[in-house]
Parts: sequence; structure tokens; C-alpha cells
Amino acid sequence: MVRILFFILLVLALALGFAWLADRPGELSLIWQGQRIEMSLMRAATILISLFAAVLIIVWLIRTIWLSPHTVTRYFRARKRDRGYQALSTGLIAAGAGDATLARKMAGRARGLIRIDQEPLIHLLEAQTALIEGKYDDARKKFELMAEDPETRELGLRGLYLEAKRLGANEAARQYAERAAEKAPHLSWATLATLDQHSQAGQWDEAIRLLDQSRAANVLDKKEANRKKAVLLTARATSKLEADPRAARDDALAALKLDDRLVPAALVAAKALFREDNLRKGASALEKIWKQDPHPEVARLYVRARGGDSAVDRLKRAKRLETLRGNNAVSLATVAEAALEARELELSRTKAQAAARLAPSESIFLLLADIEEADTGDEGRIRHWMAQALRSPRDPAWTADGVTSPTWLPVSPVSGRLDAFEWKAPPSPLAGATEEGRLSVDDAIRSLPPVAPEQQAAAREAPATAKSEESQPVLEAEREAPIKVPERKETAAPQPKSGETVAEEEEEAPFFGRPPDDPGVRDRAVEEGNKAGFRLF
Repeated sequence: MVRILFFILLVLALALGFAWLADRPGELSLIWQGQRIEMSLMRAATILISLFAAVLIIVWLIRTIWLSPHTVTRYFRARKRDRGYQALSTGLIAAGAGDATLARKMAGRARGLIRIDQEPLIHLLEAQTALIEGKYDDARKKFELMAEDPETRELGLRGLYLEAKRLGANEAARQYAERAAEKAPHLSWATLATLDQHSQAGQWDEAIRLLDQSRAANVLDKKEANRKKAVLLTARATSKLEADPRAARDDALAALKLDDRLVPAALVAAKALFREDNLRKGASALEKIWKQDPHPEVARLYVRARGGDSAVDRLKRAKRLETLRGNNAVSLATVAEAALEARELELSRTKAQAAARLAPSESIFLLLADIEEADTGDEGRIRHWMAQALRSPRDPAWTADGVTSPTWLPVSPVSGRLDAFEWKAPPSPLAGATEEGRLSVDDAIRSLPPVAPEQQAAAREAPATAKSEESQPVLEAEREAPIKVPERKETAAPQPKSGETVAEEEEEAPFFGRPPDDPGVRDRAVEEGNKAGFRLF
């Protein structure tokens, strides 16, 4: 564009010059070697410009003839280079497609057409070809050569890192990632890999420092970086909770500022505040996150915030959580558990049944079984709720890569990935089991007959054993243990002898729609009466 504009301006200047001379005619007289030469000024200017143009043309011709061998050589060299780059492109495409034969052929052709020191991508093509062919040692040598070249250092380090991860050499992979992060802080894979390595080793300070550097270099997205830093601060706070509660409190509160929905950070902050006897601020932190995400661990810590509280006081705190987040299964289950400890069985049963209707789970049906045991002691009802628990979805737990943990962990023990644990239902071992004959929650609750007042009074007259806080983990472990229900074996009734008549009694339908798993305690009088006729069981 600039050249075209310059050419137009030059032509315009020549035209203006000739027009100026045409408007001002004159004569030019020149005496040279005794001869007098006269001509018009316009003619003289035309001859001078033509002479200048001729000189330029002659110089161009001489230069073209002089440089013609180099021009011819450069033409063939460019053509050869183009063929080499075409072979290199074809080889890279073949390597990506998994065609090892074509990739090896194109690599050899590219090496013959292009100098290896001028195009380092030939090393990449040969390394990819070696990986496809299974020649990992040759590929590693190529990546080492690429790591020594400043142009391909990052590419070679990434190849060496992936090979080390494939072989399980985590220490070598960590060193390659650290070298790449040191030389090029803008590489996200190197930053994340080094971050995971520091997290696996529990080096929280180094991990936070590296994360801050990556945030300054805009390597990670702001939201992702805030989440990862919040997780790292929570992990550091957890490690400091026993030795330095004040530092753990500061880290946990800083994590909540970055991510206000991080439940483990709120738990650590509340525990640290409770240890400093700051019950109000700790409860406020738990209430804030409870409003966003009702979590069983938050409810458990909130209800048992003070060690000296009675069961009635814990029930009041549970009701406080229900007012903050009503019509929620976790809130209802929390109130039901606290009411059971306070021996308010009617309230406990009502809340537990409401929670079972909202979100049926294994724990809520086990809680109903405990309520039944404390209220009526009816073995049939207790086994009914236990059977429902066996067929219900499992309770959510901290799960990462198919592994569940009783507590939150910052790093997955399987893959070593940071922030891998999520609060969700683990895969159920009974996922493929048939659900034939299973009752819905409403049907299961409605099928139970009303409890007689005499039965309730007899159960409540029994001495209630107080459950200490030290035995609570044992009871929870017993609840989580699978319950084995014995299979019922159908026995054919013997045929009556000829001449005997047997009165057929109508069999009463069981209270939950099918025969109970436990027939209960046998009546000796009935058994002795059956000996005269035939035995049903």
C-alpha cells in the first residue's frame, strides 16, 4: 500500500513539473568542445529524465545477470524446503492419526529435505512416531534433545513429564514440571502439575506461593484460582488446628472469603473459634454456610458446639437450624436425632418420617428403627425399617475417584488431584439389584398400624440408657454396617391324612405388605397345640 502511494506521488510530481515547464518556455544553450548546442527547456528536461531511466535499466540488467546463479540456487532451495515442510506436515498428521508407517516415511523424507538444525519439529515427528511404534526409549532421547534446545525446551519437558507419569516415576515427573514452571510460568500444565505435587507432599506454603505466581501471570482463571487457593488454605488450616488454633482460624476465614460455599473451611473455622471460646462467631459461620448448603457435618458440629449442653439444649439448637432452612431433609433428620436423644419420641418420629418422604436414605430409615426401638420395642417394626434401609439409596459421603473418606481430604489418594473430593452419594453395591416388591416411602409409612397406648407405655417404663458422646462414633459405625437379613425358606405344608379335616384360617396380611423377615418368638402353647395336628413351621 505504501509503495503504491509513493508511485502515485512520484507520477504526480513529474506531471506537475512538466506542466510548470510548459507554462514557462525557454531556450537552453550549451557550448561543449567548440560546438554550440541549443534546445528548448522542455526537450532538455525530457532527455535528462530519459537518460536517468536508461541508466537505471542498465544497472538492473547487470545486477540480474550477476545474481542469476544465486537466484536459481535460491529457487531450487525454496522448492526443496517447501517439499520438506509438506512432508513434515503430512508426517505430523499421520502421527496424530496413528499411522506409524507413513509417519516414519515422512520423517525420513523431511530429514533429507530440511536441515535438522533449522527445523526442530523433525524431532517432534520422530518422537511421536517412536511413541506410536512403542519405542519409548527412542522417544525419551528425542524429548531430551528437545529439552536442551531453547526453542523446544517446553515441548521436550512436557514430553518427558508425560513419559515419567506413564512409568510411574512421580519424582522425575515433579522435577520436569518444576523446570517447566521455572522457565515458563505461563504454562498451565506445569503449574497445575507442580501444584498437585506440592499438595500430595503436604507442602501447603509452597503450593500457595506457586498459585499466587500463576495468578499474577494470568495462567489460571480467576474463579478456578480462588477455589484452589481456598482449598489449600483449608488444608493448611486443618493441619494447624491442633497446634495453632489461631492460625487455623485465620486461614479458614480467608478461605471462606475466597469461596463462601466451601463446607470444610467453615467447619475448621468453627472448630478453631470454639476452642477459643468464641461460640457466637463460630455458630454464625456455621449458620451462614447452612443457609446456602445444609450439610450433616455442619449440623452435627452446630448442635454439639458446647460440650456441657444437655439433650434438651441440643434439641433447641437443632430447631434453630430448622428455622434457618425449613422443609429440608437434613434439617428434619437433625431435629429427629436431637429429639430422640431428648426422649421426645413423637416429635422425633414425625420429623424422621417427614425427612424420609423428602429424601429417603439409609440413615433416615435406621433412625426410624432406633426410634421404634426406643418407643415401642416392636421387633417386627424395627426389622421393617432395617429392610427399608437396605433397599434405600446410600447416604452422601466425601467421594473422589470412586473412593469414599469419612472426612474431607484436599487431595485424592488415587490420582493425587487437588480438590477432588465431593459430597455425593457413593456408588451403591446394590445398584444392579432388583427392586421388585419394594415399597415406596409413603406406602411403607402408611402400612404400619397404629401403636397401642399400652405398648408405648410399657416401652417407656423401661429404663432409658443414656448414650455418652464417647460412644457416638461406635453407634454410627454400627449404623453404617450392612445388615444381613436371613432369607426365608419356603417349606411345603404336609398333606393331611385321609379322613381328617383341617380348618382353613384366613392368613392376616402383614403390616408392611409381605411376610416379615423375622417370625418373632414362638408361642409354646400354640406349638403344643399344633403337635396334635400338623406343624406349619
